[in-house]
Amino acid sequence: MKKIGIIGGLGPEATIDYYRELINAFKMNGGDLNYPEIIIFSVNMSEFLTFMKAKEYDQAIAYLLEKIKSLQLAGAEFAALSANTPHLLFDRLKEEAEIPLISIVEATRDECLKRGLKRTGLFGTGFTMEASFYPEVFQKQGIEVVMPEKTDKELIDYKLFSEIELGIFKDETRQLLIDIICKMVREQHIDSLILGCTEFPLILNQEMVGGIPVLNTTRIHVETIAKFCRGNC
Repeated sequence: MKKIGIIGGLGPEATIDYYRELINAFKMNGGDLNYPEIIIFSVNMSEFLTFMKAKEYDQAIAYLLEKIKSLQLAGAEFAALSANTPHLLFDRLKEEAEIPLISIVEATRDECLKRGLKRTGLFGTGFTMEASFYPEVFQKQGIEVVMPEKTDKELIDYKLFSEIELGIFKDETRQLLIDIICKMVREQHIDSLILGCTEFPLILNQEMVGGIPVLNTTRIHVETIAKFCRGNC
């Protein structure tokens, strides 16, 4: 098996979930304890977000490339970013990194194709919901990505950084997110919803909400990482 490198810390709660899901992906081998070697570089989230908020993307890319290089030097044969937001920079990172990178966006698009989904909603950080990297990747395969309306985007981003990223999971926040999904089903006619921040599955773990599938990008990404690790893709 190939050695896995993970850029973590964006945020820490999701990094823990990635490790757990990766181990679970290999438990299906029949209980032989044959788990892959995993190297995690947990970065400084505040430092990275400072670059992103200032739109200093060259600095953000240099920062992440340095961490990816550290994973490579530690023995990682490929790497993954355990967050959606840094995929805003994915094309540059993939071009400049010296080891393969596995995209959470492409893995999620492939899952939508497999399920025959055509019009999917997207929850994420403000960066992710305002950026074009999800729509651009999906549109190439004829899938439309629909964002929440402006006030809902602002509320989602606020709850994400004031609670969920800090490991605070409130029932009223969970219900708020469910209500926004149901509203998008009624008013924007989405056929699915992407949890485009890897913290969201920690508060929304239902597979269906409002009659549509909810796509856990952590789990989808981990399945692709596990396949690459085994040499299956």
